[in-house]
Amino acid sequence: MGLVWEQVNLDKADAADAAGLGRWWAEALGWAVLNDSPEEFEIRPREDRLPGLIFGPVPEGKTLKNRLHLDFRPDDQEAEVARFLALGARHADVGQTGGESWVTLADPEGNEFCVLSSRRR
Repeated sequence: MGLVWEQVNLDKADAADAAGLGRWWAEALGWAVLNDSPEEFEIRPREDRLPGLIFGPVPEGKTLKNRLHLDFRPDDQEAEVARFLALGARHADVGQTGGESWVTLADPEGNEFCVLSSRRR
């Protein structure tokens, strides 16, 4: 099958700051900026590597939990959670029971993502 996963789109209600959210994610992930226009701010792991993330403006704000979110599997969960929090992420409550092996955070715009348990070596 000739199919490639190109990117994930994240909507941003404030058109003036879609690029700001994209820059936050680029710094948080250490990714390259490919396009920094106000209509479409795109980042990728490297210029030649997929998939990427695109941040674009929409007229309405976020009101509920995201139906789609990103999961990250770090080498050191505690260190990555601390790093994301230092960059401006915050803990998010999406109905966790308290026994999860992952930590749910939200980016500065409230988009949830999870930092999974550390990799087993």
